[in-house]
Amino acid sequence: MNITAIKGMNDILPGEVETWQFLEQTAREVFSAFGFSEIRTPVPEKTELFCRSIGETTDIVEKEMYTFDDKSNHSMTLRPEGTAPVMRSFIQNRLYNLDSVSKLYYLGPMFRYERPQKGRYRQFHQIGAEVIGVEDAKIDAQVLVMLWQYFIRIGIESVSLQVNSLGCPVCRPGYRDRLIGYLESRLDKLCSECQRRYLSNPLRVLDCKVETCKEATVDAPAVIEHLCTNCGEHFSQVKDYLARLKIPFVVNARMVRGLDYYVRTTFELVTDQLGSQNAVAAGGRYDGLVESLGGPALPGIGFAIGLERLVLMKGEQRATPGVPMLFIAAMGTEAIDRAFSLMSQLQVNGIRTEMDYQGKSLKAQMRRANKLNAAFTLILGAEEMASGQAQLKNMSNSTQELVTLDSLAEALTEKLGEAYTSA
Repeated sequence: MNITAIKGMNDILPGEVETWQFLEQTAREVFSAFGFSEIRTPVPEKTELFCRSIGETTDIVEKEMYTFDDKSNHSMTLRPEGTAPVMRSFIQNRLYNLDSVSKLYYLGPMFRYERPQKGRYRQFHQIGAEVIGVEDAKIDAQVLVMLWQYFIRIGIESVSLQVNSLGCPVCRPGYRDRLIGYLESRLDKLCSECQRRYLSNPLRVLDCKVETCKEATVDAPAVIEHLCTNCGEHFSQVKDYLARLKIPFVVNARMVRGLDYYVRTTFELVTDQLGSQNAVAAGGRYDGLVESLGGPALPGIGFAIGLERLVLMKGEQRATPGVPMLFIAAMGTEAIDRAFSLMSQLQVNGIRTEMDYQGKSLKAQMRRANKLNAAFTLILGAEEMASGQAQLKNMSNSTQELVTLDSLAEALTEKLGEAYTSA
């Protein structure tokens, strides 16, 4: 019986991983320019962390988490999202003592048990960023500018920014009561899931993808119509800053987030290229989250980007896995030993080099050099060993030049420089 990968958890193969590396490296470059530092947290965390932060009535906690007991009967969960682990680390390591403002970003796998579909998997990957310690609307705008700039840098411009405000603990309870009353008058038109959760998590009904629920709530009261003075002013400032910085956006009054900790500014970057899974990045404010997890009363805002969805949007761009600069075709035991020494020296100098390890024929070795798309080949036999020189062949134009084996590294380094200059 063949052992296969777990359903919904995919391999990222050579030729595909290069796209992932580009997306990740670009994030590091853009986020660093905005003053963010990378943080890495464990994949498993205590289950309580997600119950307290995400909310026990959310779909993630109720249905989707990979939760298990370890050998000490402690409940552990593979992280379903990145914000809560970052907040746990922020509090545990007292990062708030280092500076009044913390800017952190992360990259890595997340886990949710749900039906695998295009752009939505059981192991998926996110790039996320968090700012802790600033309540001012300018930081909301700065986070969105950074997110927008990232999409420009990776060459994806077919997205639109949608923003909303979810209010705060002052104004949301009144809105929540009004929304519940509205939903009760249409309860028979809601799906069974929304009928079950409309009291515990009424905002999630507005985000339901079932058509009957969409139709039943088309004229539901909007939270932005019930904001308190402070939340209203904050949201107006966010919109003003975005307009000033020439970041295009639309207000989506129906947008809600699936996690309980969000307040005030919420946002999504959406596309029409991925069907129903149209959000490629999303986030918002979570001003009470740090305190609810045992830390100081500090505001925060952040977002997460779905890497699998970015890869889908980039399209089929399969790269050629690592092309070697040089392939050494060696004939005979002594030549193979010398080729091995040369290869190791070149690799230490940062020059990607390959050779044949099995003593195959020269014809077979040259076939492999062609298959690998090696930039140059060097044939090494008894004659070359005796003279200390060999022909270095340029595989793109078939020209050859005589090089001294002891200065091979210098010759190839020079050619690397020429390649960069001509590019």
